[in-house]
Amino acid sequence: MAESNDWWTAPAESDDGRLIMVSGRRDIQSFRANPRFSIRIEIQWIYSDAPDAGMPNDHDAELMGQATDALAEVLAADPVAVITGIFTGAGERTWVFYTLSTHIFQKKLNQALADLPTLPRIITAENDPTWAAYTEMSQLEIQA
Repeated sequence: MAESNDWWTAPAESDDGRLIMVSGRRDIQSFRANPRFSIRIEIQWIYSDAPDAGMPNDHDAELMGQATDALAEVLAADPVAVITGIFTGAGERTWVFYTLSTHIFQKKLNQALADLPTLPRIITAENDPTWAAYTEMSQLEIQA
């Protein structure tokens, strides 16, 4: 499945009023139209050494960028999942994916992150066949 890697970014606010930058992906219709891509996975990294604003320090931000690039590269070569959103702020980074298999996704995740140091992460998965969470996130996009 070809994808254009077209993203938007908009500010949002956490429950406690801190800034969260939300980046959402456009042009994922081929994944969304495929009923096999019904599992939503979140990978959450809670970073403790965040400045008062809740954004990552420079070291964590660099590692997060490397992790994002590695995940994108592995999934471009074998599109068993698609990254649809990235939330950064309020002391955490969350990557959101839709996939067809948690087992295959786990293998691809391990492959992508193999060359990086062990990262603090919490992984959750849920069925979301209608992509309701993606639709909700997409409403944050600021239209020109």
